[in-house]
Amino acid sequence: MPEEELFKSEAERSRAEIADALVAAAEEIKAGTVQLASESTEQEVSIPETARFETELERLTDSETGEERYELEYEIRWDR
Repeated sequence: MPEEELFKSEAERSRAEIADALVAAAEEIKAGTVQLASESTEQEVSIPETARFETELERLTDSETGEERYELEYEIRWDR
């Protein structure tokens, strides 16, 4: 199935700012509608009562430098 990216935002933020953004997102998810906005685009999506929720922690190692990077991802999926 082809993937279409509807919204993406990435920025360096403090741990407190990240926590605040997650709390705000949780409130929107609980209410059923999530507003996504950046300087260039805006999206609104309705979250159904039941959806698949995935939590993933990855350790990525650069093959040339051996430098490690971690990614913590929260993902919500549902079918239309």
